Amino acid sequence: MKKKIVTFGEIMLRLSTPDNLRLQQSREFMVNYGGSEANVAISIANFGGEVDYITRLPDNALAETCISELRSHNINTSHILIGGRRLGTYYMEKAAAMRNSKVIYDREFSAFSELKPGMIDWKEIFKDAAIFHWSGIDAALTPGLAEVCKEAIQTAKDMGLMVSYDINYRKNLWNYGKTAQEVLRPLMVYSDIMFGSEGEYNLLMGLKGPGFKATKANEPYDVKAYETFCKEIKKQVPECKYIYIALRNVMSTEHHTFAGILYSNDTLKYSRVFDIENVIDCVGVGDAFCGALLYAHHAYDNDQKRVDFATAAAVLKNTIVGDSNMVKKSEVESLLALHEAGELAR
Repeated sequence: MKKKIVTFGEIMLRLSTPDNLRLQQSREFMVNYGGSEANVAISIANFGGEVDYITRLPDNALAETCISELRSHNINTSHILIGGRRLGTYYMEKAAAMRNSKVIYDREFSAFSELKPGMIDWKEIFKDAAIFHWSGIDAALTPGLAEVCKEAIQTAKDMGLMVSYDINYRKNLWNYGKTAQEVLRPLMVYSDIMFGSEGEYNLLMGLKGPGFKATKANEPYDVKAYETFCKEIKKQVPECKYIYIALRNVMSTEHHTFAGILYSNDTLKYSRVFDIENVIDCVGVGDAFCGALLYAHHAYDNDQKRVDFATAAAVLKNTIVGDSNMVKKSEVESLLALHEAGELAR
């Protein structure tokens, strides 16, 4: 049985201010490399899954460092394209108290953004793969990349792969004259696995979600309302086999609650609510959720176990500095065991 997962996206240089400084205050930056689909790949590999990451990088030392970072997690990088002029970059100012985080993207004319259909040999890449994972960020950058996504999805479907799609809506990236709905709705119908926050499903599909308002661990939430919500989503993606929703309530920048939902075979599975009182870095939590679920898709044949594992993995990401989730399967299992025993995850 094929188990390899292929992820596709842009990995960037992340420059973050230290010690909660604002961008205009800082004279130095902390360096990480990250990007949604690379974060997903790192999670899968850290759990022991087989994963191939596809991107395009320039021929310079920054790109070499990116590749070394990916390889350090046992991610296959052999199909990464080399070309173009620059690596995409983003600057991040961390949230504090009532102040939201701030991100400035500098990714125009990056090597990845200049990809066009025909440049990637998808048939070669997919020949030993089971799942292809992409996200809405890929299609947001340029019309050419939207066409590359379409090309990859069609090839994956023709070759019998499952297609995994993360809505990943970033309003600041949609600048080439088309809306996310115009571009993504025709592509999302090919999804076998679909991820998103409640707000992203609302935006892309024009649906009104129940609203997740949990404020403490193990607090009940309206699962019947979410079952109805998932049924409405299913009407718009009738071929989709697995619909996942990441639920988060932000009380402050350091205090969140989190839960996860899976709708499959007309049945809703849902996790408990986790209470996270000391959020260190919430960037990449959705990616951690996706990566854990894609790993769990092969590791477990039980839908409840899949959603529980992914939710716990996403909760742990809140404690990790940087874009990617640097936790192992045993750590996720330990958190689940603690929670099963009635202890709070704080």
